[in-house]
Amino acid sequence: MRLKTKRGRFHKFPKGSIMQKRIVVGITGASGVIYGIRLLETLRDGDCESHLVLSPAAKTNIEIETDLTPDRVMALADHVYDHDRLTAPIASGSFQTEAMVVMPCTIKTLSGIATAYSDNLIVRAADVALKERRKLALVVRETPLHGGHLQLMLQAAQMGAQIIPPMPAFYHKPATIEDIVDQTVGKVLDYLGIENHLYKRWGGER
Repeated sequence: MRLKTKRGRFHKFPKGSIMQKRIVVGITGASGVIYGIRLLETLRDGDCESHLVLSPAAKTNIEIETDLTPDRVMALADHVYDHDRLTAPIASGSFQTEAMVVMPCTIKTLSGIATAYSDNLIVRAADVALKERRKLALVVRETPLHGGHLQLMLQAAQMGAQIIPPMPAFYHKPATIEDIVDQTVGKVLDYLGIENHLYKRWGGER
């Protein structure tokens, strides 16, 4: 694609730099890293450009909960940033993105987002999404929840975040863990406006 400048010249943009949806993905140390991994797989297979940040605890949980390594998970993304790199492109509102997903989201990360305490790149990128009025999905993975947890979720929701806890449905009769994971990932993709057929919808459609 080429756009005409004031001087009459044309600037050529790299293929995919405008049309692809840029999705920021943060994977934190809550149990359930498979949700974030599955999201990366679906974004890779679609027309999306993924920007990934793994927290140190997420890297540990990848090795505890899956047969993958952090390097293999990072290879699923188009761009990867260090957790403490606050100068990364996604730390600025001038870097255009479509949305951000924190999946799974720890209570600590939720707290940082709800209070705008941007001490790492995941929280800073989420704060950028909120201030720029972009979509932000927080897949909070904790139970049981006390009043402080609920208050933080309310604060984040009032600021513009969408709270999407991984609560499986059973009307589609899931037969495997993958079916349960896909249902939650599909709900997140629905919120992002990304067409998917990961789960059977009410009424029989998939």
